Amino acid sequence: MPITQDTAVTIRYTVHELLPNGSALKLLDKGHTAYLHGGYENIFPKVESALEGKSVGDSVQLDLAVEDAFGPVDDSLKRTIPKGEFPPGVKVGGQLRGTNDRGEPQIYNVVKIKGPVVLLDGNHPLAGKALRFACTVTEVRAANSEEIAHRHVHGGHGHHH
Repeated sequence: MPITQDTAVTIRYTVHELLPNGSALKLLDKGHTAYLHGGYENIFPKVESALEGKSVGDSVQLDLAVEDAFGPVDDSLKRTIPKGEFPPGVKVGGQLRGTNDRGEPQIYNVVKIKGPVVLLDGNHPLAGKALRFACTVTEVRAANSEEIAHRHVHGGHGHHH
């Protein structure tokens, strides 16, 4: 079955940081994921476009500019909070829930604890990086009506309710 609108697609992927000279630097992420194909914003648009019409066993590799991946670093998503307001038990590399400048919920990564302050960053850890994304299609099936209504794949490597 080819990948088309409203198919549930599972891929095995790797993501490498892409250097300005076009070579891949280091492995940043790997694994399996499932997404709902057809403009549901479950995967990078350029990756979705490259996967259109592919079938199980097909592979795709493409380079994503910063703008096509997680976007540039947004300095407004960086915060410094007093260490006294910092919850006990959370360490560098951990995450905190908060709100951004628009009052919307935001997840912040704990970047550094420096003296009396804690540095937080709400950017995706791969923001500001050009990426080389490679994947192999491992499963394609018709999405069910609930997945289409919810705009994401359920079960397996997809979303669980």
